[in-house]
Amino acid sequence: MKNRKKRVEVIVDLIKSQCVGSQEELSRMLMERGFKVTQATLSRDLKMLHTTKVPTDRGTYMYVLPDSNSLKDKLLAAGQLEMNANYQSGFISLQISGNMAVIKTRNGYAPGLAYDIDISNHPDILGTIPGSNTIFAVMRDGMTEEEMRKVLGRFLPLDKNFFQF
Repeated sequence: MKNRKKRVEVIVDLIKSQCVGSQEELSRMLMERGFKVTQATLSRDLKMLHTTKVPTDRGTYMYVLPDSNSLKDKLLAAGQLEMNANYQSGFISLQISGNMAVIKTRNGYAPGLAYDIDISNHPDILGTIPGSNTIFAVMRDGMTEEEMRKVLGRFLPLDKNFFQF
């Protein structure tokens, strides 16, 4: 069991630090680090870690780990965590029309960011619908564009010089 724990730690590190596109590639990387695993074992490890494959900008796929840190989730839900420019949101742009916002992200980043927005239970955000690289957010009626940007600025690295109109 000790070997499995260490192997899983190495898998997590590899997925977080490199673009791993297949079990075969991951198996090779593990072998280089002294872990010989069967495809079935690797498949079980990946399932246990709740990994998913997402498309990359280059037309390939890569494994990602769920970004659900329970402490972070609790802080977001309690409104005690403000996102900032250092947050790795994959944010590209924000456009607003009426009470709707369209948030563009790098490929694969939208679901995690939409989750962070939804878990905050902010009263001005009615809900989000994420795709792979786009989030559709519905805001409370009657909000000004400035108010919407301020609310969404909790989750997006917005600054005064970076507004997409």
